Amino acid sequence: MSVNDRRAGGRGGGEAGSVVVLGATGFVGRHICEVFGAAGWTVTGIARGAQDPSTTHEIISLDVVSAEPGHIAGLLAERGAGAVVNAAGAVWQATEDDMTRANAALVEHLVAATARLDARPRLIQLGSVHEYGPVPRTGITEDTPTAPVTPYGRSKLAGARALLDATASGEAEGLVLRVSNVSGPGTHRASLLGMVAHHLATSAPEPLRLAPLLAHRDFVDVRDVADAALAAARSGTSGQVLNIGGGQATSVRSLVLRLTELAGAAAEIVEAPSAGGRPPEAEWQRMDIGRARRLLGWSPRRSLDDSLRDLLAHARAGAHRESLSSALQVAPTTMALSDHR
Repeated sequence: MSVNDRRAGGRGGGEAGSVVVLGATGFVGRHICEVFGAAGWTVTGIARGAQDPSTTHEIISLDVVSAEPGHIAGLLAERGAGAVVNAAGAVWQATEDDMTRANAALVEHLVAATARLDARPRLIQLGSVHEYGPVPRTGITEDTPTAPVTPYGRSKLAGARALLDATASGEAEGLVLRVSNVSGPGTHRASLLGMVAHHLATSAPEPLRLAPLLAHRDFVDVRDVADAALAAARSGTSGQVLNIGGGQATSVRSLVLRLTELAGAAAEIVEAPSAGGRPPEAEWQRMDIGRARRLLGWSPRRSLDDSLRDLLAHARAGAHRESLSSALQVAPTTMALSDHR
């Protein structure tokens, strides 16, 4: 397949082409790579971290946040990218400056890079429900005003606007997928569900203390997000924001209780406000996903129960690998002492 043939893929005809995935070894990025690969696309992942030996596609080690637009443009041209999915970003244990660089400046560099190319790839930006900020108890549509109240939400909104402004001026082609709270296998331990799953998987004897679980949030499985990214790459729609979520507001407390039921564990989970802190607000989210259904033919296929089961199984497998690794590290020392005696 020639470079031009690869670039032609994914432009509304449903054909497979060449895709570059930023943040390819992250929680969402690795699932996106798998979905595109299964659909017959040539996948090139870009990641700052270590290589993942389990992947079947190429991973290029690059700190894309610090890369110049010219460098990014050269890489995309070399790969004949017909689509670029930006699953990179900063959220957990990151400063506000980190978030601004990774969630906003990166998108600006990406737009500048693709503007240099004769055949511009289709850009799929993964945004966040947090770009909306607090909302009343009605469904969040794409026309809901954006008023983020967190550094993360503000930085993601700046990245979305960078792409939308570029599509409006004709400098880029692509979509913003505004994603709700993501669950499923590989959920980050710093997230609420990831933290609870890890606690249950390791059979930790001490109680897990959490802030009061008053919120109702919209959750979507990570594999459904990956399916949405593929549908967006195949679509001919450009310059739009599309909500990607489960389409329902779910009690966070009910999800935590369900995780403990699925684990069959007697682990204790305690809800307690921080000392001297304000009581948390009862946040409420439900995304209207009708536009994504109409324009992409996409809707979530995994149930929350399936998502929680697979999250717990993944956490248990990770805990098992960690225990084996610890045992292997201890074993050589024990053998040395035995030999010495």
